[in-house]
Amino acid sequence: MDKYIKIIADSFSGYYNYLINEIIHPGWNSYFYWLLGVSLFVFLLEIILPWREKQPILRKGFWLDTFYIFFNFFLFSLIGYNALSNVGVELFNDVLGVFGIKNIVAVHIDDMPIWSQLLVMFIIADFIQWNVHRMLHRVPWMWEFHKIHHSVKEMGFAAQFRFHFMETIIYKSAQYIPLAMIGFGIQEFFIVHMFSVAIGHLNHANLNWNYGWAGYILNNPRMHIWHHSKELPEQHPYGMNFGLSLSVWDYIFKTAYIPKSGRDISLGFDHDEEVPRSFWGQLLYPFKKKA
Repeated sequence: MDKYIKIIADSFSGYYNYLINEIIHPGWNSYFYWLLGVSLFVFLLEIILPWREKQPILRKGFWLDTFYIFFNFFLFSLIGYNALSNVGVELFNDVLGVFGIKNIVAVHIDDMPIWSQLLVMFIIADFIQWNVHRMLHRVPWMWEFHKIHHSVKEMGFAAQFRFHFMETIIYKSAQYIPLAMIGFGIQEFFIVHMFSVAIGHLNHANLNWNYGWAGYILNNPRMHIWHHSKELPEQHPYGMNFGLSLSVWDYIFKTAYIPKSGRDISLGFDHDEEVPRSFWGQLLYPFKKKA
């Protein structure tokens, strides 16, 4: 028990020191400044090249979504997620130790070039996320949390970050074992993560982009707007276009749906007016609904 208490204490102090150091002493891989830079760049694109020209620059929910950026990617880890995940990993390793298993790496990709390691991890991680995203729409208790993200009524880059903290726990838990089995953990994965963040920004941005033929591989604004459609087609009662970074999974598994320009479609879901408009109200909403 003392070991786990020490892990929790070290996790709090470690993440706090990491965050302060990253802000005060930025480097090439300073996530805080990369996130800030990518956000400002995509926001500038929305201002210069707006798809929905009548939509205000500071759209409905803009400031709420901006707060979600810093909560979900920094404050949540500081409050407890970093400690929770570190304890979870240690518990998992201790359980493996009971059976004499030191690690679960099944495929060693260490000898592969860095670029190929990153590509393999990116594809595997994105496929897992695609499946988790489908579950968030199909499993009732998961949907209660995912409703927060779909409460967005006007799309913009920051809408990517309006999601309940439980989604982080669900996604990361589903990814941990598969990625651990191929030796996940190389430092350069930061590059792939920032690429995914940039794609997510663009998916939700007020931009009329589909990347041409590359749109069959990469998710894009003209495709993702339909994922947020309030009206669902009969053939997709649980939703469509579940890809996060890659759209190819939706084309492979027949969940792609782009019938026409989605510029002016209504966003949300039935009875979305029940979702509170405040951060704390949205944080508590899924738990109240479940009760």
